[in-house]
Amino acid sequence: MVTKSEEDQLNRLETQVDNGGGGAWEYLCLVRKLKVRRPDKVLKHGLAILNDFKKRSALGTEEWTLCEQVAIAAMDCHSLDVAKDCIEVLRKRFPDSKRVGRLEGMLLEAKGLWAEAEKAYSNFLEDNPFDQVIHKRRAAVAKAQGNISTAIEYLNKYLDTFMADHDAWRELAEIYISLQMYKQAAFCYEELILSQPTNPLYHLAYADVLYTIGGLENLQAAKKYYASTINLTGGKNRRALFGVCLCTSAIGQLSKGRNKDDKDSPELQSLAVAALEKDYKQRAPNKLPLLTSALKSLRVSS
Repeated sequence: MVTKSEEDQLNRLETQVDNGGGGAWEYLCLVRKLKVRRPDKVLKHGLAILNDFKKRSALGTEEWTLCEQVAIAAMDCHSLDVAKDCIEVLRKRFPDSKRVGRLEGMLLEAKGLWAEAEKAYSNFLEDNPFDQVIHKRRAAVAKAQGNISTAIEYLNKYLDTFMADHDAWRELAEIYISLQMYKQAAFCYEELILSQPTNPLYHLAYADVLYTIGGLENLQAAKKYYASTINLTGGKNRRALFGVCLCTSAIGQLSKGRNKDDKDSPELQSLAVAALEKDYKQRAPNKLPLLTSALKSLRVSS
């Protein structure tokens, strides 16, 4: 996950490069390091370096890294001729490279040649069944064709071996949510929280899923994970604050007529309401009446 300081640094460099202040190579390196997608910028500034003999020569062996980066950005921007040229240059320099072979498979994907791409990836996996990138590309091909059940099958098979891949768990969870398979999505987020317990995004997503499933136990658990999200973000996550209020309201409705032990404690809800009111007063005072009305409709207050 990109930190706020890293994002600020990236944006400063991007503005500097866009305004002709230099630093294009440093910008491209930072984009790679942070694993963010800025394909239009990468294509523009990367090509400017590759088309300048002096700048390209100064890169040494990093020229090939940049060529790969530009090829991927070109496919993202659907500049397939540029991507093809970059891949051909790389294939000429590295004739037996599996890494270049992956780029060729991705180019087939970009052209919509799904069967050819699937065949190429299957051949790669026969040679190296532990190639993580190829496994995920196969899932991407299936998803792009609308073959969601096959994408789920590929991702589950991949995660049986590579259980620590957070991105794959997130992708699988999002697919399950799109199919309204919330219990399966909850399992994915449980795995993510176990592996990265301090990541508030996973706590928040898990709480959302539990709230959607509903039922008293799930709502109580959802409230706890909204609370942990608030704790991990220093009380600054508005979605989690609203989540606490929604859970409190729903739990109150379900707890009517139950034993006192089953009823929900009001302290957390009061703190969430107070935090929301304070935030709205500072950031959007004209919207405060809307907030008050919304909270009143949920029958929660500070």
